[in-house]
Amino acid sequence: MNIQITSRKFRAKNYLKDFIREEVKNLEKYNDEIISVDVILSFTHVKDSIKTAEIKLSVPKKAITVTSDSEEFEKSVTLSLEKIKKQLRKLKTKRLIRPKNEN
Repeated sequence: MNIQITSRKFRAKNYLKDFIREEVKNLEKYNDEIISVDVILSFTHVKDSIKTAEIKLSVPKKAITVTSDSEEFEKSVTLSLEKIKKQLRKLKTKRLIRPKNEN
């Protein structure tokens, strides 16, 4: 799995990047076919200090994109990852339920 972390208009600290990598690696429990994950960190409102984490995940034949806002990047990333986990579970369920072609 390829993990790309981008921080817009600021430089992300190493501890934040390490936190993101560890959390993203945990997604492999939900789907072992993950090709890449792009995490984009930015400030939505500089005055209000609202921090946004956008995560784009690619699996074969599907792309999932989620965004979350909060007061801290760690919380925004965690909220986004929870949304991704939910969608990965749903994707896995659909794959298991899909009827097999009968010959």
